[in-house]
Amino acid sequence: MTVLLLTVSGLCAQNGTSSPYSFFGIGESRLSGTVENQMMGGIGVYSDSIHVNLRNPAGYSQLGIKSLENGRLAVYSGAISRNQLRLTTTDGEESTAVTNLDYLALGFNIGDGFGVGFGISPYSSVGYNLLSESTNVDGANVINLYQGEGGLNRVYVSAAYEFFEDFSFGITANYNFGTLESTNTQTVEDVQFGTRDEKSSNVGGLDFNYGVQYNPQLTEKHRLFASVRINTQANLTAKNSRRIGSYLVSEGRTIESIDVNLDAEGLRNTELKIPTSVTLGAGYGEDKKWFLGAEYSTQNWDKFSNDFLGVDNITYQNASTFAFGGFFIPDYDAFNGYLKRITYRAGARFGKTGMVVNNNEINDLGITFGVGLPLGRSFANINLGFEVGKRGTTEANLTEENYFKINLGFSFNDIWFRKRKIN
Repeated sequence: MTVLLLTVSGLCAQNGTSSPYSFFGIGESRLSGTVENQMMGGIGVYSDSIHVNLRNPAGYSQLGIKSLENGRLAVYSGAISRNQLRLTTTDGEESTAVTNLDYLALGFNIGDGFGVGFGISPYSSVGYNLLSESTNVDGANVINLYQGEGGLNRVYVSAAYEFFEDFSFGITANYNFGTLESTNTQTVEDVQFGTRDEKSSNVGGLDFNYGVQYNPQLTEKHRLFASVRINTQANLTAKNSRRIGSYLVSEGRTIESIDVNLDAEGLRNTELKIPTSVTLGAGYGEDKKWFLGAEYSTQNWDKFSNDFLGVDNITYQNASTFAFGGFFIPDYDAFNGYLKRITYRAGARFGKTGMVVNNNEINDLGITFGVGLPLGRSFANINLGFEVGKRGTTEANLTEENYFKINLGFSFNDIWFRKRKIN
């Protein structure tokens, strides 16, 4: 079977993605971090005391204000996004959009240099509707329609500790779960009946993310930021089912269907191994004023396979991403002039996704920018971010995606534990 990404239509807005490339692997990756991370090209090397850092678990050690003598700080964070896609093929264009809840997160300062957190976020999303046309040996037109939906979510628990000044270690335990569903319907010219092949995988499993950061003060005002993150191989298990049958083309009505005996094929329960990824980051900046940083990530996707949902026109190779970004605050303590207290963020990234479809590498380029809007004189803020990018190509009957993403996030801070005062 050879899948050609030819025409994209009727995309399902209720799914977390409308990307035709979510057809492959476990879907489109959604691990992009908080809005603050995303606005700086997706980097996670920077951490501070009033924002959760979903990219680097070591950042939880920075939560809380050390000068806060009356109690411990809690940080509440969440975001939604709107992603508009223009999908271009050699045959034309289609447009679609999806709106998603990106994450909900909660972080606590337990003690000086000790922070914990937990939350939920999407891991991957599947949402495609692809049409492939070909001619059989009898010269009849054959149409295959591929549809998919679902994806994986993750719940996580994180903890981090500052072992000595400016050096922290953190760990996150992730439980990933969800359902991947695909349907292939085939019709042949002048044939009354078509065939339908439905597959479903219930997926679950653990992985761990380790982070180390070192943020020494180099001068009176300036600080170095360095981090290493390792996301261990995710060993996911899939419980699979498959149903095939025939239907009346003129009415779409099922005529006959049967459950496939996957136990006899050894495909009832399969494994999905998401390869280990390694990220190195470095940056430099002035506290509460400006920051510039960069990261490089690599992941051995050439070791990935999906025995049950796999297709034959894709291979995997090592994936890599280079990203850089930063922020600028004109005057953090300004009493007059709201614009001076806004955080202005920007960045860019270029990634090789690791997918090679029809012998073409699928790359992803994005430019990001946005603002952090403080609420009053508190530590709370609203974050508004934008991303413009391109993924894929129109070569070899593939699809080029041009996307525009809007992110809206919040970060609120509160004292969750107050020290008792004795008069």
